[in-house]
Amino acid sequence: MPILFEHVTAVTMDRVNPVIPNAFVAVEGAKIVSVGTERPAGNFDRRIDGAGKVLMPGFVNAHTHVPMTLFRGYGGGCDLQHWLNDYIFPAEAKLDERCVAAGAALGLAEMIASGTTCVADMYMKTETVAKTVLESGISANLSCGAVYFGSPEDFSPEKCDDCENHIRLYENWHGAGDGQILVDASIHAEYTSCPPAWRWVAEFAQRHGLRTHVHVSETRSEHEKCVEKYGETPAQMLDKYGVWANGGIAAHCVYLSGGDAELFAKRGVTAVHNPVSNLKLMSGVAPLFFLRERGMNVALGTDGVASNNSHNMFEEMKMAALTQNWNFGEDHGQLSAADLLSMATVNGAKALGRDAGVIAPGKTADLILVDFTMENLFPCHDAMENLVYSAAPSNVVMNMARGKIIYENGQFLTLDLEKIRAEIENYALPHIFG
Repeated sequence: MPILFEHVTAVTMDRVNPVIPNAFVAVEGAKIVSVGTERPAGNFDRRIDGAGKVLMPGFVNAHTHVPMTLFRGYGGGCDLQHWLNDYIFPAEAKLDERCVAAGAALGLAEMIASGTTCVADMYMKTETVAKTVLESGISANLSCGAVYFGSPEDFSPEKCDDCENHIRLYENWHGAGDGQILVDASIHAEYTSCPPAWRWVAEFAQRHGLRTHVHVSETRSEHEKCVEKYGETPAQMLDKYGVWANGGIAAHCVYLSGGDAELFAKRGVTAVHNPVSNLKLMSGVAPLFFLRERGMNVALGTDGVASNNSHNMFEEMKMAALTQNWNFGEDHGQLSAADLLSMATVNGAKALGRDAGVIAPGKTADLILVDFTMENLFPCHDAMENLVYSAAPSNVVMNMARGKIIYENGQFLTLDLEKIRAEIENYALPHIFG
Protein backbone atom coordinates (compact mmCIF):
# COMPACT_ATOMS: atom_id res chain seq x y z
CA MET A 1 0.00 0.00 0.00
CA PRO A 2 2.04 3.01 -1.22
CA ILE A 3 1.45 6.10 0.92
CA LEU A 4 2.44 9.69 0.14
CA PHE A 5 2.83 12.47 2.71
CA GLU A 6 2.29 15.78 0.88
CA HIS A 7 3.22 19.37 1.78
CA VAL A 8 4.65 18.36 5.14
CA THR A 9 7.56 19.86 7.06
CA ALA A 10 9.98 16.95 7.26
CA VAL A 11 12.38 16.97 10.21
CA THR A 12 14.58 14.31 8.69
CA MET A 13 17.49 13.96 11.16
CA ASP A 14 19.65 13.85 8.04
CA ARG A 15 22.63 16.14 8.69
CA VAL A 16 22.70 17.34 5.08
CA ASN A 17 19.02 18.32 4.93
CA PRO A 18 17.75 18.33 8.53
CA VAL A 19 14.49 20.20 7.84
CA ILE A 20 12.67 20.19 4.49
CA PRO A 21 9.61 22.50 4.25
CA ASN A 22 6.74 21.57 1.93
CA ALA A 23 8.15 18.09 1.45
CA PHE A 24 6.84 14.93 -0.19
CA VAL A 25 7.71 11.64 1.53
CA ALA A 26 6.71 8.38 -0.13
CA VAL A 27 6.45 5.06 1.67
CA GLU A 28 6.03 1.62 0.16
CA GLY A 29 5.92 -1.52 2.24
CA ALA A 30 8.08 -1.04 5.32
CA LYS A 31 10.49 1.42 3.67
CA ILE A 32 10.74 5.09 2.77
CA VAL A 33 11.22 5.26 -1.00
CA SER A 34 11.59 8.97 -1.70
CA VAL A 35 12.01 12.32 0.06
CA GLY A 36 12.02 15.69 -1.67
CA THR A 37 10.28 18.92 -2.57
CA GLU A 38 8.69 17.61 -5.79
CA ARG A 39 5.82 15.15 -5.95
CA PRO A 40 7.14 11.72 -6.94
CA ALA A 41 5.70 9.96 -9.97
CA GLY A 42 3.36 7.06 -9.55
CA ASN A 43 0.07 6.15 -7.95
CA PHE A 44 -0.52 6.01 -4.22
CA ASP A 45 -3.24 4.17 -2.33
CA ARG A 46 -3.35 7.00 0.16
CA ARG A 47 -2.23 10.62 0.10
CA ILE A 48 -1.90 12.37 3.46
CA ASP A 49 -2.09 16.16 3.56
CA GLY A 50 0.72 17.31 5.85
CA ALA A 51 0.06 21.05 5.68
CA GLY A 52 0.65 22.55 9.14
CA LYS A 53 2.22 19.32 10.37
CA VAL A 54 5.73 18.01 11.00
CA LEU A 55 6.79 14.54 9.92
CA MET A 56 9.70 13.15 11.92
CA PRO A 57 11.24 9.77 12.70
CA GLY A 58 9.41 7.94 15.45
CA PHE A 59 11.01 7.96 18.88
CA VAL A 60 13.29 5.12 19.90
CA ASN A 61 12.78 4.58 23.63
CA ALA A 62 16.07 2.85 24.30
CA HIS A 63 15.51 1.67 27.87
CA THR A 64 12.13 0.52 29.16
CA HIS A 65 10.40 -1.99 31.40
CA VAL A 66 7.02 -1.82 29.66
CA PRO A 67 4.86 -4.03 31.95
CA MET A 68 5.79 -1.82 34.91
CA THR A 69 3.05 0.49 33.70
CA LEU A 70 1.02 -1.43 36.28
CA PHE A 71 3.08 0.26 39.03
CA ARG A 72 2.58 3.85 37.90
CA GLY A 73 2.98 6.02 41.04
CA TYR A 74 3.57 3.05 43.35
CA GLY A 75 6.38 3.49 45.89
CA GLY A 76 6.99 7.16 45.18
CA GLY A 77 9.35 9.21 47.34
CA CYS A 78 12.11 6.60 47.67
CA ASP A 79 15.63 6.23 46.41
CA LEU A 80 16.44 3.38 44.04
CA GLN A 81 17.33 0.66 46.54
CA HIS A 82 14.40 1.28 48.90
CA TRP A 83 12.05 1.58 45.94
CA LEU A 84 13.24 -1.74 44.51
CA ASN A 85 13.44 -3.77 47.72
CA ASP A 86 10.44 -2.40 49.62
CA TYR A 87 7.97 -1.90 46.77
CA ILE A 88 8.88 -3.19 43.34
CA PHE A 89 10.45 -6.60 43.99
CA PRO A 90 7.57 -7.70 46.31
CA ALA A 91 4.95 -6.54 43.81
CA GLU A 92 6.75 -8.17 40.88
CA ALA A 93 6.81 -11.48 42.75
CA LYS A 94 2.99 -11.57 42.29
CA LEU A 95 3.03 -11.03 38.53
CA ASP A 96 1.73 -13.76 36.27
CA GLU A 97 1.61 -13.98 32.47
CA ARG A 98 -1.80 -12.32 32.33
CA CYS A 99 -0.66 -9.34 34.42
CA VAL A 100 2.45 -8.89 32.30
CA ALA A 101 0.43 -9.00 29.07
CA ALA A 102 -1.98 -6.36 30.36
CA GLY A 103 0.77 -4.08 31.65
CA ALA A 104 2.73 -4.43 28.42
CA ALA A 105 -0.33 -3.61 26.32
CA LEU A 106 -1.08 -0.48 28.33
CA GLY A 107 2.54 0.67 28.16
CA LEU A 108 2.72 0.09 24.41
CA ALA A 109 -0.52 1.99 23.88
CA GLU A 110 0.85 4.94 25.81
CA MET A 111 4.05 4.89 23.78
CA ILE A 112 2.29 4.54 20.45
CA ALA A 113 0.02 7.50 21.18
CA SER A 114 3.01 9.64 22.20
CA GLY A 115 5.14 8.87 19.13
CA THR A 116 7.36 5.90 19.95
CA THR A 117 7.95 3.38 17.17
CA CYS A 118 10.74 1.24 18.66
CA VAL A 119 11.82 0.22 22.17
CA ALA A 120 14.56 -1.67 23.98
CA ASP A 121 12.74 -3.46 26.77
CA MET A 122 14.11 -5.51 29.65
CA TYR A 123 11.64 -7.50 31.72
CA MET A 124 10.56 -10.86 33.07
CA LYS A 125 8.11 -13.22 31.30
CA THR A 126 9.58 -11.75 28.17
CA GLU A 127 7.86 -14.08 25.73
CA THR A 128 4.53 -12.68 26.89
CA VAL A 129 5.87 -9.18 26.23
CA ALA A 130 6.98 -10.35 22.78
CA LYS A 131 3.47 -11.53 21.85
CA THR A 132 2.01 -8.17 22.84
CA VAL A 133 4.70 -6.24 20.96
CA LEU A 134 4.04 -8.25 17.81
CA GLU A 135 0.33 -7.39 17.99
CA SER A 136 1.02 -3.69 18.62
CA GLY A 137 3.04 -3.17 15.44
CA ILE A 138 6.03 -1.34 16.91
CA SER A 139 9.54 -2.81 16.86
CA ALA A 140 11.34 -3.98 19.98
CA ASN A 141 14.68 -5.29 21.15
CA LEU A 142 13.66 -7.58 24.01
CA SER A 143 15.71 -8.97 26.88
CA CYS A 144 14.99 -10.72 30.15
CA GLY A 145 17.60 -9.08 32.44
CA ALA A 146 19.36 -12.03 34.08
CA VAL A 147 19.23 -12.02 37.88
CA TYR A 148 21.00 -14.45 40.22
CA PHE A 149 21.14 -13.91 43.98
CA GLY A 150 22.62 -17.29 44.88
CA SER A 151 26.18 -18.03 45.85
CA PRO A 152 28.60 -17.67 42.92
CA GLU A 153 30.09 -21.05 43.81
CA ASP A 154 26.69 -22.68 43.33
CA PHE A 155 25.86 -21.05 40.01
CA SER A 156 24.86 -23.24 37.11
CA PRO A 157 22.57 -22.61 34.14
CA GLU A 158 20.14 -25.09 35.67
CA LYS A 159 19.93 -23.05 38.88
CA CYS A 160 19.43 -19.72 37.13
CA ASP A 161 16.03 -19.54 35.44
CA ASP A 162 17.15 -16.62 33.33
CA CYS A 163 19.62 -18.80 31.45
CA GLU A 164 16.75 -20.91 30.14
CA ASN A 165 14.77 -17.72 29.56
CA HIS A 166 17.57 -16.40 27.34
CA ILE A 167 17.64 -19.61 25.31
CA ARG A 168 13.88 -19.84 24.86
CA LEU A 169 13.47 -16.15 24.03
CA TYR A 170 16.19 -16.31 21.39
CA GLU A 171 14.98 -19.54 19.79
CA ASN A 172 11.32 -18.53 19.69
CA TRP A 173 11.42 -14.79 19.03
CA HIS A 174 14.67 -13.49 17.53
CA GLY A 175 13.74 -12.05 14.13
CA ALA A 176 9.99 -12.57 14.60
CA GLY A 177 7.70 -10.42 12.48
CA ASP A 178 10.34 -10.12 9.74
CA GLY A 179 12.72 -8.47 12.21
CA GLN A 180 10.08 -6.54 14.16
CA ILE A 181 11.40 -8.29 17.27
CA LEU A 182 15.10 -8.72 17.98
CA VAL A 183 16.51 -10.36 21.09
CA ASP A 184 19.34 -8.92 23.19
CA ALA A 185 21.33 -10.75 25.83
CA SER A 186 20.96 -9.07 29.18
CA ILE A 187 22.14 -8.83 32.77
CA HIS A 188 19.88 -6.85 35.07
CA ALA A 189 22.84 -5.26 36.87
CA GLU A 190 26.15 -6.04 38.53
CA TYR A 191 24.54 -5.88 41.99
CA THR A 192 21.77 -8.38 41.18
CA SER A 193 24.05 -11.07 39.78
CA CYS A 194 27.60 -12.45 39.95
CA PRO A 195 30.61 -13.25 37.77
CA PRO A 196 29.55 -16.79 36.73
CA ALA A 197 26.23 -15.39 35.52
CA TRP A 198 28.03 -12.63 33.61
CA ARG A 199 30.25 -15.20 31.93
CA TRP A 200 27.27 -17.33 30.88
CA VAL A 201 25.38 -14.35 29.41
CA ALA A 202 28.53 -13.08 27.67
CA GLU A 203 29.19 -16.47 26.07
CA PHE A 204 25.55 -16.73 25.01
CA ALA A 205 25.73 -13.28 23.40
CA GLN A 206 28.97 -14.07 21.60
CA ARG A 207 27.69 -17.43 20.38
CA HIS A 208 24.61 -15.83 18.79
CA GLY A 209 26.02 -12.43 17.82
CA LEU A 210 23.79 -10.51 20.25
CA ARG A 211 24.19 -7.13 21.90
CA THR A 212 23.79 -6.84 25.66
CA HIS A 213 21.52 -4.61 27.75
CA VAL A 214 22.55 -3.84 31.35
CA HIS A 215 21.83 -1.29 34.08
CA VAL A 216 25.21 0.34 34.78
CA SER A 217 26.28 2.80 37.50
CA GLU A 218 22.81 4.22 38.08
CA THR A 219 23.64 5.43 41.59
CA ARG A 220 26.77 6.48 43.40
CA SER A 221 26.19 3.75 45.99
CA GLU A 222 25.94 1.03 43.34
CA HIS A 223 29.12 2.24 41.65
CA GLU A 224 31.18 2.62 44.81
CA LYS A 225 30.09 -0.69 46.34
CA CYS A 226 31.22 -2.50 43.21
CA VAL A 227 34.63 -0.82 43.38
CA GLU A 228 34.85 -1.71 47.07
CA LYS A 229 33.88 -5.33 46.41
CA TYR A 230 35.87 -6.06 43.26
CA GLY A 231 38.40 -3.24 42.98
CA GLU A 232 36.90 -2.19 39.65
CA THR A 233 33.81 -0.39 38.36
CA PRO A 234 30.69 -2.22 37.10
CA ALA A 235 31.61 -1.42 33.49
CA GLN A 236 35.12 -2.80 33.94
CA MET A 237 34.04 -5.92 35.82
CA LEU A 238 31.48 -6.84 33.20
CA ASP A 239 34.05 -6.23 30.48
CA LYS A 240 36.46 -8.69 32.11
CA TYR A 241 33.87 -11.40 31.50
CA GLY A 242 33.22 -10.41 27.88
CA VAL A 243 29.81 -8.84 28.40
CA TRP A 244 30.51 -5.92 26.04
CA ALA A 245 32.15 -7.94 23.25
CA ASN A 246 29.32 -7.20 20.79
CA GLY A 247 28.43 -3.76 22.10
CA GLY A 248 24.99 -2.96 23.45
CA ILE A 249 23.23 -0.69 25.92
CA ALA A 250 24.46 0.61 29.27
CA ALA A 251 21.38 2.12 30.87
CA HIS A 252 21.90 5.22 33.05
CA CYS A 253 25.71 5.73 33.22
CA VAL A 254 25.28 8.41 35.89
CA TYR A 255 28.52 7.63 37.74
CA LEU A 256 31.17 6.38 35.34
CA SER A 257 34.83 6.69 36.33
CA GLY A 258 38.29 5.35 35.68
CA GLY A 259 38.07 5.16 31.90
CA ASP A 260 34.56 3.63 31.77
CA ALA A 261 33.35 5.96 29.03
CA GLU A 262 36.43 5.32 26.90
CA LEU A 263 35.92 1.57 27.39
CA PHE A 264 32.31 1.82 26.31
CA ALA A 265 33.21 3.91 23.26
CA LYS A 266 35.78 1.32 22.25
CA ARG A 267 33.29 -1.54 22.67
CA GLY A 268 30.47 0.23 20.83
CA VAL A 269 28.25 0.50 23.90
CA THR A 270 25.57 3.21 23.96
CA ALA A 271 24.80 5.18 27.12
CA VAL A 272 21.03 5.46 27.50
CA HIS A 273 20.15 8.54 29.51
CA ASN A 274 16.93 8.38 31.57
CA PRO A 275 16.73 11.88 33.05
CA VAL A 276 13.24 11.83 34.55
CA SER A 277 13.68 8.47 36.27
CA ASN A 278 17.14 9.41 37.54
CA LEU A 279 15.82 12.61 39.08
CA LYS A 280 12.71 11.02 40.58
CA LEU A 281 14.80 8.33 42.30
CA MET A 282 17.40 10.92 43.37
CA SER A 283 20.08 9.04 41.46
CA GLY A 284 21.79 12.01 39.81
CA VAL A 285 22.41 13.36 36.32
CA ALA A 286 24.50 11.62 33.68
CA PRO A 287 27.30 13.83 32.25
CA LEU A 288 26.26 13.79 28.61
CA PHE A 289 28.89 16.23 27.37
CA PHE A 290 31.61 14.08 28.94
CA LEU A 291 30.20 10.86 27.48
CA ARG A 292 29.98 12.34 24.00
CA GLU A 293 33.46 13.84 24.23
CA ARG A 294 34.79 10.37 25.05
CA GLY A 295 33.22 9.02 21.87
CA MET A 296 30.09 7.37 23.25
CA ASN A 297 26.80 7.21 21.41
CA VAL A 298 24.10 8.65 23.71
CA ALA A 299 20.41 7.78 23.42
CA LEU A 300 17.33 8.46 25.55
CA GLY A 301 14.91 6.25 27.46
CA THR A 302 12.09 6.62 29.92
CA ASP A 303 12.96 3.66 32.14
CA GLY A 304 9.89 2.01 33.68
CA VAL A 305 6.73 3.97 34.36
CA ALA A 306 7.02 3.06 38.04
CA SER A 307 10.01 5.39 38.31
CA ASN A 308 9.04 8.08 35.83
CA ASN A 309 5.79 8.06 35.72
CA SER A 310 5.21 8.10 31.94
CA HIS A 311 6.61 7.03 28.58
CA ASN A 312 6.79 10.64 27.35
CA MET A 313 9.84 11.04 25.13
CA PHE A 314 9.11 14.73 24.54
CA GLU A 315 9.53 15.21 28.27
CA GLU A 316 12.78 13.21 28.28
CA MET A 317 14.29 15.47 25.62
CA LYS A 318 13.33 18.64 27.45
CA MET A 319 14.45 17.33 30.84
CA ALA A 320 17.76 16.17 29.37
CA ALA A 321 18.33 19.64 27.96
CA LEU A 322 17.47 21.49 31.15
CA THR A 323 19.44 19.28 33.53
CA GLN A 324 22.53 19.48 31.34
CA ASN A 325 22.18 23.27 31.23
CA TRP A 326 22.00 23.47 35.03
CA ASN A 327 24.76 20.99 35.81
CA PHE A 328 27.23 21.48 32.96
CA GLY A 329 26.12 24.51 30.95
CA GLU A 330 28.66 26.92 32.39
CA ASP A 331 31.50 24.84 30.97
CA HIS A 332 29.87 23.36 27.87
CA GLY A 333 27.01 25.60 26.76
CA GLN A 334 23.77 24.01 25.59
CA LEU A 335 22.91 20.84 23.78
CA SER A 336 21.23 21.85 20.54
CA ALA A 337 17.68 20.83 19.69
CA ALA A 338 19.17 18.70 16.90
CA ASP A 339 21.40 16.93 19.45
CA LEU A 340 18.43 16.09 21.65
CA LEU A 341 16.26 14.92 18.77
CA SER A 342 19.13 12.74 17.59
CA MET A 343 19.35 11.10 21.02
CA ALA A 344 15.64 10.32 20.85
CA THR A 345 15.68 8.96 17.28
CA VAL A 346 18.73 8.10 15.19
CA ASN A 347 21.09 7.49 18.13
CA GLY A 348 18.59 5.10 19.67
CA ALA A 349 18.16 3.30 16.37
CA LYS A 350 21.94 2.89 16.17
CA ALA A 351 22.01 1.48 19.71
CA LEU A 352 19.41 -1.13 18.78
CA GLY A 353 20.90 -2.03 15.41
CA ARG A 354 17.87 -0.65 13.57
CA ASP A 355 17.98 0.98 10.12
CA ALA A 356 15.65 3.75 11.24
CA GLY A 357 15.66 7.15 12.91
CA VAL A 358 16.21 9.13 9.70
CA ILE A 359 13.78 10.15 6.96
CA ALA A 360 15.72 9.05 3.90
CA PRO A 361 15.19 6.61 1.03
CA GLY A 362 15.78 3.02 2.05
CA LYS A 363 15.26 3.62 5.77
CA THR A 364 12.56 1.84 7.74
CA ALA A 365 9.32 3.85 7.65
CA ASP A 366 9.03 4.50 11.38
CA LEU A 367 7.40 7.93 11.24
CA ILE A 368 5.18 10.16 13.34
CA LEU A 369 3.08 13.15 12.35
CA VAL A 370 2.95 16.09 14.79
CA ASP A 371 0.25 18.76 14.48
CA PHE A 372 1.92 22.17 14.55
CA THR A 373 -1.39 24.02 14.23
CA MET A 374 -2.13 23.29 17.89
CA GLU A 375 -1.84 26.21 20.29
CA ASN A 376 1.28 25.00 22.10
CA LEU A 377 3.23 24.71 18.82
CA PHE A 378 2.17 27.98 17.19
CA PRO A 379 3.90 30.13 16.06
CA CYS A 380 6.88 28.14 14.86
CA HIS A 381 10.19 29.89 14.27
CA ASP A 382 12.20 26.65 14.51
CA ALA A 383 10.60 23.21 14.14
CA MET A 384 13.31 21.40 16.10
CA GLU A 385 13.12 23.88 18.99
CA ASN A 386 9.36 23.43 19.17
CA LEU A 387 9.66 19.64 19.16
CA VAL A 388 12.12 19.64 22.06
CA TYR A 389 10.76 22.41 24.25
CA SER A 390 7.07 22.82 23.38
CA ALA A 391 5.61 19.59 22.01
CA ALA A 392 3.57 17.07 23.98
CA PRO A 393 2.18 13.58 23.32
CA SER A 394 -1.22 15.08 22.55
CA ASN A 395 0.31 16.73 19.46
CA VAL A 396 0.99 13.33 17.85
CA VAL A 397 -1.78 12.66 15.32
CA MET A 398 -0.29 9.66 13.52
CA ASN A 399 2.13 6.83 14.25
CA MET A 400 3.46 4.74 11.38
CA ALA A 401 5.60 1.75 12.36
CA ARG A 402 7.38 -0.23 9.65
CA GLY A 403 5.20 1.43 7.01
CA LYS A 404 1.90 0.56 8.70
CA ILE A 405 -0.27 3.21 10.33
CA ILE A 406 -0.98 1.92 13.85
CA TYR A 407 -2.46 5.08 15.42
CA GLU A 408 -4.31 7.99 13.87
CA ASN A 409 -6.26 10.92 15.30
CA GLY A 410 -6.67 9.34 18.71
CA GLN A 411 -7.61 5.90 17.42
CA PHE A 412 -5.55 2.78 18.08
CA LEU A 413 -5.56 0.51 15.04
CA THR A 414 -3.76 -2.50 16.53
CA LEU A 415 -4.70 -2.44 20.22
CA ASP A 416 -8.07 -2.44 21.99
CA LEU A 417 -7.65 0.16 24.71
CA GLU A 418 -10.99 -0.52 26.41
CA LYS A 419 -10.22 -4.21 26.62
CA ILE A 420 -6.79 -3.40 28.07
CA ARG A 421 -8.32 -1.10 30.71
CA ALA A 422 -10.85 -3.74 31.71
CA GLU A 423 -8.17 -6.41 32.04
CA ILE A 424 -6.05 -4.21 34.29
CA GLU A 425 -8.95 -3.03 36.46
CA ASN A 426 -10.67 -6.41 36.80
CA TYR A 427 -7.70 -8.74 36.94
CA ALA A 428 -4.17 -7.34 37.10
CA LEU A 429 -4.54 -4.77 39.88
CA PRO A 430 -6.61 -7.02 42.20
CA HIS A 431 -4.19 -9.88 41.57
CA ILE A 432 -1.14 -7.80 42.56
CA PHE A 433 -2.49 -5.49 45.21
CA GLY A 434 -5.53 -7.37 46.55
